[in-house]
Amino acid sequence: MFNVILVTATKVDRDVKKGELGMRMAIRLKEGRRSTLAVAVAAAIAFSTPTHAGDALLNEAVVFTGQVLFLETGVPGLIIGATRGDETAVFGFGETFTGSGVAPDGDTLMRVGSITKVFTGAVLASMVADGSLRLTDAAEQYLGDGVDIPAMGNRPVRLIDLATHTSGLPREVDRPAGPDDDPFSTLTAQRYFDSLNQEPQLFAAGTAGLYSNFGFDVLALALGRAAGKPYEQVLAERVLEPMGLSDTMLVVPETENDRLMLGHGFEGEELPDVPTPAVMAGASGLYSTANDILKWLQWHSDRSSSDEAEMRLINHAAYVWRDGLDTVYGFDESGEMDAMSLGWVVMRPDGNRPLILQKAGGLQGMFLYHAFAPNRDVGVFVAINEFDFGASAVIAEFANDLIAQLAPR
Repeated sequence: MFNVILVTATKVDRDVKKGELGMRMAIRLKEGRRSTLAVAVAAAIAFSTPTHAGDALLNEAVVFTGQVLFLETGVPGLIIGATRGDETAVFGFGETFTGSGVAPDGDTLMRVGSITKVFTGAVLASMVADGSLRLTDAAEQYLGDGVDIPAMGNRPVRLIDLATHTSGLPREVDRPAGPDDDPFSTLTAQRYFDSLNQEPQLFAAGTAGLYSNFGFDVLALALGRAAGKPYEQVLAERVLEPMGLSDTMLVVPETENDRLMLGHGFEGEELPDVPTPAVMAGASGLYSTANDILKWLQWHSDRSSSDEAEMRLINHAAYVWRDGLDTVYGFDESGEMDAMSLGWVVMRPDGNRPLILQKAGGLQGMFLYHAFAPNRDVGVFVAINEFDFGASAVIAEFANDLIAQLAPR
């Protein structure tokens, strides 16, 4: 399965996902390089930039894994980071874009694509925890007058359905293409509302699973209206500011452009950093850094903290199990989904690997993956700056394996 989303000078789409073919490509990639990998790993140190090195064993595991990944994938740039307890390690390899001569590091800004969704899930968890709304509230009640979501099979679309990709809404809202220099400009709140009024559901809410950017953008609109303020303000007040995520943002100031990691297309061409409208804030609009993502993963892994403990529990709970759905489509590219929490894909323990919550993302030539073991205080983040399905499958596989090695069962 391929759901390819990129922007070139003439083509628009978003949220690149990979599938079984990508995994087969990854296997061939690994087999083709294995014979020379042992020699090349040591040489890769010269192309790496460490930004944290506390726990010596953690540091060793992260840098070696990063070296192998960089050599296997052949991408222009790669950033890998991990957290275990209070310690973190981050390494960058290659360049922020081809020819830049700048090695990425923990402070490099990058688009995180669909990783944005789990931040939206955290906002929902925060509002449920303080009683502002309920997971089972119908989304329609928060979208304002004139917005109607017809209930297929007499099953209203609830907030929990939007947050678990079980709303029945299609992957993308139907819209005309935007201009080459502003391709997302036709994504507007009104476009979403008009589409909702036209009965877009593909199945009754709660009966099947279909990965949906449409659903998460609608969720963010509903959360903002429930709070009585723009969603981006709600996100900042409830998640970004309390967690100290000062480098996680929806718009990068021009003064910070020199910190940007730029993506590359399937032919290796550099892709522009195109603007995204506010309505993409729920599904795929965020930028962040490896250092901020590790702070975010540490917050999720901190089981002993009493601060926002209820929010954390609500966020991590498995609400929809795979065997309760008629169809499951678009969830298994980075590891098979067993259940869904609020945006997180839940994978049961498997062999030596502990329980994992994970989310991948892809936008504008960036592929990213982050995951954590909530019972073991371990998390991993990997980002590459090229659209390569084989490479995207490899980074998820390596990240899951690294968690299993840092937190063996």
